Amino acid sequence: MTERSTDGFTNATDPSGRVIRHRLVDRLYHWLMALAVLVLMGTSFVPILGFKFQWLEIHWITGVLLAVLVVFHVVRSVVWQNWRNMVIGTADIRDIWREARHTISGGGAPPTRPGKYDSLQKLYHLAVAILVLAVIASGLLMLLKIDTPLWRRDPYWFSADAWGVIYAVHGLAAMAMVTILVIHIYFALRPDNWRFTRSMFRGWISRKEYSDHHDAERWKA
Repeated sequence: MTERSTDGFTNATDPSGRVIRHRLVDRLYHWLMALAVLVLMGTSFVPILGFKFQWLEIHWITGVLLAVLVVFHVVRSVVWQNWRNMVIGTADIRDIWREARHTISGGGAPPTRPGKYDSLQKLYHLAVAILVLAVIASGLLMLLKIDTPLWRRDPYWFSADAWGVIYAVHGLAAMAMVTILVIHIYFALRPDNWRFTRSMFRGWISRKEYSDHHDAERWKA
């Protein structure tokens, strides 16, 4: 027996009682992106601490690879997956308000069960998307100021003031990414979120975890 799931794929009923949350290609993307971000952070901040090495070439090549990964992710999300799973809707805004009120005062209705992603995961994804796009866009512009095998440097594309804005955007977005990464690791290590962490390694959550924590109408799996 098969059914069309809300991630855009036809899934067979798993006799082991597991629900596929992340397919192999998506897990590979996640970990390759994580590796790229860590390399970019290392080549950005380690030299400031006094460690000298040929960081610039590693940095810009990794940045280009990150841009390619993001393009792949966008195309896959739009063409082969249901990108609406990550869109913040009115139900998510309501649940964010309910979660905040329930956490602060202990009163009010609790949030409803989410679909594949809850409202906070969607907000986090939006923040990562904005920061990564800011880093990539500003980084690609900064490539105009270095020599590569494909082009010669030309720092006169922009005025000094414009370059200042580009560098500021790149630096601020990079610093914000450090904070975002720390938040991500913290929530990934929380015991109540281990099902998500496991699914990013092994691809699945249990059928019980699915029924306990997700709305079957909002995520048909």
